[in-house]
Amino acid sequence: MDWSHYRFRSVWALPAPPAEVYPVLEQAEDYPRWWPQVREVTRIDERSGTMRIRSFLPYDLVFTARELRRDPAAGVLEIAMAGDLDGWARWTLTTAGSGTRAQYDQEVDVSKPLLRRFAVPGRPVFRANHALMMRAGQRGLAARLTDD
Repeated sequence: MDWSHYRFRSVWALPAPPAEVYPVLEQAEDYPRWWPQVREVTRIDERSGTMRIRSFLPYDLVFTARELRRDPAAGVLEIAMAGDLDGWARWTLTTAGSGTRAQYDQEVDVSKPLLRRFAVPGRPVFRANHALMMRAGQRGLAARLTDD
């Protein structure tokens, strides 16, 4: 087993229909406004940018995100990631009652040397750190959707 390889899945229940959620998720450069752990997003061009994230643990992860798929009709946004995290991430939005079920899937290899060094003993803490980040993102996005 590669202890620096991670697969994550988070499912968010959101209080707005997919047609309102999708445009917010599509604007990654606005994530820092509603997702506290997304510290910085810098657009490189129409399909890529750099992101700096930091959750509870005292380290930043920086990576380039490149759009792989943008399909509003299917409710899918997918990126490739390269840098401190190498892999991909995907949002899939579906209708759930009057709101949205937002599923986030991510598969990455951590390449940041410090995290690789602590891959085995730190794995449960790194997973908990990711879960905290995702919970904060869900709360932030839900608040952002109800503010409009």
